[in-house]
Amino acid sequence: MNNKILSGLLLTSAFACACQQNSNKQHTATSQDTTINSFDTTIDNKEVKLYTLANGKLKAALTNYGARLVHLQVPDQAGQLTDVILGYDSAAEYKAHADNFYGAIVGRYGNRIGDATFTLQGVKYELEKNDGKNSLHGGTHGVYNQVWDVAHRSDSSITFTYLSPDGEAGYPGKVNMQVTYTLNHTGGLVMDYQANTDKETVLNLTNHAYFNLSGAGSETILDHELQIDGEAITEVDDTLIPTGKSIPVDGTPFDFRKAFVIGDRIEVDNAQLKIGKGYDHNFELAKSTGFRKVAAVYAPKTGIEMQVWTTEPGLQFYSGNFMSDTDPKGKNGLVYPFRSAFCLETQHYPDAPNHPSFASTVVKPDQTYKTKSEYRFTIR
Repeated sequence: MNNKILSGLLLTSAFACACQQNSNKQHTATSQDTTINSFDTTIDNKEVKLYTLANGKLKAALTNYGARLVHLQVPDQAGQLTDVILGYDSAAEYKAHADNFYGAIVGRYGNRIGDATFTLQGVKYELEKNDGKNSLHGGTHGVYNQVWDVAHRSDSSITFTYLSPDGEAGYPGKVNMQVTYTLNHTGGLVMDYQANTDKETVLNLTNHAYFNLSGAGSETILDHELQIDGEAITEVDDTLIPTGKSIPVDGTPFDFRKAFVIGDRIEVDNAQLKIGKGYDHNFELAKSTGFRKVAAVYAPKTGIEMQVWTTEPGLQFYSGNFMSDTDPKGKNGLVYPFRSAFCLETQHYPDAPNHPSFASTVVKPDQTYKTKSEYRFTIR
């Protein structure tokens, strides 16, 4: 048998074994019964698969539909693997509920663009409106809703590629993009993004994983402690589009420069919290450069801490305010109720193409788009 095939079978078997062992636990996300076969299908006439990674510290499962994370298993304080990623049991469910964005790479423009329009080189571009009058995460034809190709795979790394045609979802330029997920030996999942275009365009790719460090399917993240190196948030209007102004976090419920329990101030009488129905804001990160730690989250129930590292200038913190126990059930038939997950999306600022004062998201044909982020796990 080919060594690569044998390696893949061993990884799949190991992952399935871990899933079966965890399925004996009580009502937590460490219980998994997702089968590899539930992802063997076709979407838009392209083959969809589930791919597993492991490196002795972490285990992950990803699908090429939306280049998304399906499982991310990390050890808790008792040494038990805990799945901290929300999602579904099959590719068909991800397709049916694609607008939840669970675990996906979103874009071409992650986050919102106001009035679903922007102007570039004197040309006005009309985008898909999928968030009221605005465009969210690239519209209904965003890259999260596309089947990517697999360019490379090893035991602990996989590279997905996607060629977005000129005009897709209203965006200019043919963009060849790739994202590489790598499990490293410091307990991290690294995401390296790269893209090139044949025409000037805008690009803002990010991963939209929903986390609960107590285990996906646990009832709340309001007991998690959060720290963000953000000096200000980007003020938004009542449709969550930036006004162009910044609000210093000092003296507000958005001050996470020191770790704070998420639930302690989420119901404070604050105009921005009311607009987002909780936290759903871009944090303007401290003015350091390069790849650096920008946030940390800790779950006291499991002892799991997740650090966020990135090269990006912004971080969207979303506290699951639009989740509901009437939503379609997730993995293993579990309900994902109100505020039972959080997102920390590394990014350039929302609506940056319409705000010249924001860091530019323009990519030109002679440039290579590159960005890097990491979710790094430790135990306290």
